[in-house]
Amino acid sequence: MSDNDDVLYSSDAGIARVTFNRPHARNALTFAMYERLAEICEQVSADHGIRVMIIEGAGDKAFAAGTDIGQFKAVETAEDAIAYETRIDRVLTVLESCRVPTIAAVVGACTGGGAAIAACCDIRIASANAKFGFPIARTLGNCLSISSLERLVALIGPALTKEIIFTARLVEAEEAKAAGLVSEVLPDPDALRARAQALAEIIAANAPLTIEATKEGVARLARNAREPGDGDDLILKCYLSEDFREGMEAFLAKRPPVWRGR
Repeated sequence: MSDNDDVLYSSDAGIARVTFNRPHARNALTFAMYERLAEICEQVSADHGIRVMIIEGAGDKAFAAGTDIGQFKAVETAEDAIAYETRIDRVLTVLESCRVPTIAAVVGACTGGGAAIAACCDIRIASANAKFGFPIARTLGNCLSISSLERLVALIGPALTKEIIFTARLVEAEEAKAAGLVSEVLPDPDALRARAQALAEIIAANAPLTIEATKEGVARLARNAREPGDGDDLILKCYLSEDFREGMEAFLAKRPPVWRGR
């Protein structure tokens, strides 16, 4: 199925797919596209038939080349500036908090808001023509929110974060892999899309409660939410589940488990 022409959504066999669909504009993001992404994330989180989500850009030139410049025309006052970053932070938080693992399949330009979206995903893989960055120091002269800076620093460290923003340069695919920004580099867009699908299928076949507990546990660590007993709810969610019993029975019977997510 598909919705808003600028953001396509489909799901099949437990795999959701989101496609930014403005290839003529290098998939630059409008406010409506940001909001649609948040809506999809909430929809996916509520649908326990979905096990994993792929996010990609249409065409072979861009994942998403930032926020469409036209969206900034209304920014004139202090309130406008704060409202813009607050809106983007809200959408990115919804994406980051999505119940299922998210895979960013990055082709071509992944800049500004597009790079911020990729940074929120659990796994990033890229084609050889991918380029990442926030070239705002030579374009608009705006800045990233503290939340977006925090995510970027967590991925690549403070020194590289400052260097790429100060110089406004774009990080190419192999450097991104060496820096830990992406986990794999594929030779071309077709190979990337095939790998994203294969990776999604592997994840979708695994125990969903284990994956959900791991994603939530890592998120808590990122928030420095470490206290005695923290995580006990995640342990109980898995160990007291039907899936845990199924896993033991299947292992002993030497058969594949049938995961139900409960």
